[in-house]
Amino acid sequence: MISIIIPFYNEKENIPILIPELSKALEFLGQPFEIVLVDDGSTDNYMNVVAPILTDPRVKLEVLNRQMGKGKALEVGIEKSHGDIITFMDADLQDDPGDLSLFLEKINNGYHFVNGHRFDRQDNLLIKVYSKTARWFLRKFLNSPFTDINCGFKMFRREILDNVVLYGNTFRFLPLAAFYEGFRVGEVVVHNKPRIHGKSKFGISKLFIGVIDMSSAFFLYKFSEKPLHFFGSIGAVFFGIGGIMLAWLTYDRIFMGALLYKRPALSYATLFVILGIQIIMTGILGELVVYLKRKKV
Repeated sequence: MISIIIPFYNEKENIPILIPELSKALEFLGQPFEIVLVDDGSTDNYMNVVAPILTDPRVKLEVLNRQMGKGKALEVGIEKSHGDIITFMDADLQDDPGDLSLFLEKINNGYHFVNGHRFDRQDNLLIKVYSKTARWFLRKFLNSPFTDINCGFKMFRREILDNVVLYGNTFRFLPLAAFYEGFRVGEVVVHNKPRIHGKSKFGISKLFIGVIDMSSAFFLYKFSEKPLHFFGSIGAVFFGIGGIMLAWLTYDRIFMGALLYKRPALSYATLFVILGIQIIMTGILGELVVYLKRKKV
């Protein structure tokens, strides 16, 4: 069974158009399916227009009492779904249901995770710049094989969720998590239609959140198994700077007769050395946690 999970927030005009198109495309594939709509605290009184759609037993609605974010909505959708193949789609009509066959073909050919790559994107300049920057960062520092990791249109086998942790905003890096866990991943080029109804939920605040999330992904996928490499490198820099300053001050005191108690450099040097030691010890504790976790497994 294919489970289509669609989180939405204030998409009253789009859902009545999307679901019939999506159902038609899924019926054409000849696969049993279910559509799980997850309302992330919408305030547009959409129920009147959605109610007729819910008469189809293959379509169900889950409602969050308040806006908790796309990640939480997807998490709820996964919990309520039953298919062995899961698909994420956005509700803004920019994803083309006709492209589902491209994803399914890849899955049937042995791929575990297939991500969309939006052709001729219809987003504003801010979103395009952010996506290109994210692509460069992830390819440069994390060896990402994906061209458009932020594409919300993706299909994967449920078994992936047994090996990756999905919480908060980490959903956007689910393709990367699958890649790092050794699953076979791929991409398909998909159509990206312009938004006709409603407003984009992407703004400056989400831009900053995205930058933070990329930093988090960098640490999680680069150093989660070797935290001492990360903390040790930073700690060594602080310790080295402090050590050089202390050596210089020691030379001044012994050979130049300088009085150190009046020099702030002594305090800074001591601070850098202590910080360096503490950061390195944090890395060692991280290594211990990883070791104990592996030992239990």
